[in-house]
Amino acid sequence: MRTLGVDLAAATRKTAVAVLAWAGGQARLEHLALDVGDPEIVDLFGASGMTGIDCPVGWPDAFLPFIAGHLNFEAHPVLDHDGIEGRRLLAYRDTDRFVTGQTGLIPLSVSADRLAHPAMRCAVIQAKIAREHGPQARDGSGRLAEVYPAASLKSWGLAARGYKGRAAPESERLAMVLDALAAAAPWLDLAGQEDRLAASDDMFDALIASLTARAVALGRTLRPDAGHAAAALTEGWIHLPRGGLEELPG
Repeated sequence: MRTLGVDLAAATRKTAVAVLAWAGGQARLEHLALDVGDPEIVDLFGASGMTGIDCPVGWPDAFLPFIAGHLNFEAHPVLDHDGIEGRRLLAYRDTDRFVTGQTGLIPLSVSADRLAHPAMRCAVIQAKIAREHGPQARDGSGRLAEVYPAASLKSWGLAARGYKGRAAPESERLAMVLDALAAAAPWLDLAGQEDRLAASDDMFDALIASLTARAVALGRTLRPDAGHAAAALTEGWIHLPRGGLEELPG
């Protein structure tokens, strides 16, 4: 099978993709690109068995009624979220809180932080995928799953922080994390792309997203239980790997 990882940004120049081909107990990096537009993402989705996208696929359930109430001068749905606790329900999804509880990491807010613009692009891409290949459930039960590379790295026992950026300390940290990944996954053939991966945290995150997509395909991620299932279908669900990297080749 092939897995696609997408590190989605608002701008194409910061958007990266990585395709891994899985066979015979190994995975080979088949395609790696930066500056990727929507048509390429949709085409690669169609050619992949599972896609992991590093971007929220939905918004908090409370957010739309709050905005609609404000628009229509309806006080009740707005006043329901008075105070800091109410605003947290507008800013963070059920899956965000779940990830924090599991990993200690706090995902950026899709409605109140820098992810808002990429999430708008993600919604458009989901609509394009639905038009070309059919709608994909937001809980990851189809062929599209939301992933969070930092949480995947932490779940696999690898460094999850300090590698984003172009300054020397971040570049050195990224090279170290890439070396640690290579040591932990000797079955992973990076096809001579190590230098490009070490020079771009976007492409590296796309690689981690593709690896996480494989975990989703194998059923080796934490899925929403009955208490989270309804919200996962509307808000989205971040898939956290369960088990080690050694389980991914199958």
